[in-house]
This record gives sequence, structure tokens and C-alpha cells, in this order.
Amino acid sequence: MLIDSHCHLDALEFSDEQDAIIKNALHHGVEKIIIPAVNRKSLDDVIELRKKFPNCFYALGFHPMYIHDMKDGDIDTLKSYLKTYEPVAVGEIGLDFFVTKDNKTIQEEIFVAQLKLASAFDLPVIMHVRQAIDDVLKNLRRYPVKGGIAHAFNGSMQQAEAFIEMGFKLGFGGAMTYKRATHIQALAKSLPIESIVLETDSPDIPPSWLGHQGRNTPGELHQIATFFAELRGMNLTSVIETSHQNTLDALPKIVQLCTSAENLH
Repeated sequence: MLIDSHCHLDALEFSDEQDAIIKNALHHGVEKIIIPAVNRKSLDDVIELRKKFPNCFYALGFHPMYIHDMKDGDIDTLKSYLKTYEPVAVGEIGLDFFVTKDNKTIQEEIFVAQLKLASAFDLPVIMHVRQAIDDVLKNLRRYPVKGGIAHAFNGSMQQAEAFIEMGFKLGFGGAMTYKRATHIQALAKSLPIESIVLETDSPDIPPSWLGHQGRNTPGELHQIATFFAELRGMNLTSVIETSHQNTLDALPKIVQLCTSAENLH
């Protein structure tokens, strides 16, 4: 069964259809969904989604494109949430120098603060790295964490190898399905299969068959996995099994939470 390693099920676009989206995902073989928070409000939203949908798991953190909404004390709030609740990672955290390069210093301060929390709580991280990979790697070397996922990876082979050496998995999804995405396809085809996890990033980054304005949901992951299997010349079942295990290796608390739930019955 598939795990969607990155989905914003709490997004406004999904607010009235979450039950149908989960049902559709299960119908297409997507067994588990990882939902990273992005801002203060979504810390609560993703926790509530897990209460409603036991096959959903969450990460807690502040996305670099939302730090303009942050208030004094939000990092302390995150620390309290990490202590109180059961996230599988700290995320979605990182740097974004594509849209918001002007607040680079503040982004880095918030990123480092969250890396320190991840280390303190022995949690992996789910990272946003758009046009900022070297800076992300620099900070990870200074403030090491327990691995995790570099989501929507689109860096160089050398940068990919640096993440892998640090114990990270690399996330690939709808972006690699476009004909012009030759660089991402080359990475997805040649990187060690053990280093790759699959994601939708829904509702963002719709795959090619939906078009740029299409509605992306976790249910698309099966077709993304099919594309990936054909790209690598692999059996689809092997891709699904490997991606599933890779995600569990990156976010081992999923297994712990599932085991705890089973022991309650």
C-alpha cells in the first residue's frame, strides 16, 4: 500500500471534502497520508485531522513562506506542541529563496530554531528547500537532525548525495510527470531507489494528466507511482513496497503509532 509522504489535507481547498478525498485515496491504494503543518493555525488543524482519520499522520512546524504570520512566542508554542502531541516529524520547515528571498535572515533564524527543536525531541524533519538547497545543507551540517525528507526535490546530483549521506530521503511527485521535467526525471531515474519517497504535495503540484490548473489529491499517488515505475523500468508492486518502506524509514514514529493503536484493541 502507498503512503503519500506529503499532502496538505488541511488546505482550504479541501475543507468541505476531506471525507471524500480520504475515501478516494483508499480506493486508489493510498493507505497512509502525512500532513505537514505550515503555520500556527494548521498546528491545530493537522492534529484534528488525525483524530478524524486514523490513517493520517502529521508533522508540526512553520513553513518559510508563512513566517510573516508568526508572532512572538510561536516557537515556544511549537515546543509545547511537540512535547504534548505525537508528530512524526518537525515540518514543513526549511528555506525558500524563490518567492521570499528578501527575508533570508529571518527565514534562517526560524529554520535553525526548528532544527534545534527537532534535535531536542529526536524527531526527523520534513523540509521545503526551493532554490535554497545549499543553505539548507549548510544549516543541517551545523545543526544535525535525525534525517527526514527533502520534499519536492529538484537539486543537483551532488546535493542529492549530500542529503542521502545525512540520512535523508528525497520526495518526488507530480512535477516529474511533465515532458519538460527532464532534470527531475533524470534524478528520479538514477538516484538509489532506497533514497526516494513518493508524494503528491496536494493540492499543489498537480501531475501532468491533470494540467496546471487541475485538482490534485492523494488519490493521484497511484498513477504517480505508475509513472515512476515506468521511468525506472521497475515493477509497480516493487515501487509501491519500496516507497512505503522508505517513508517508514524516514518517519519511524508512524510504525510506533500504528503499533500503539493496535495494542489498544
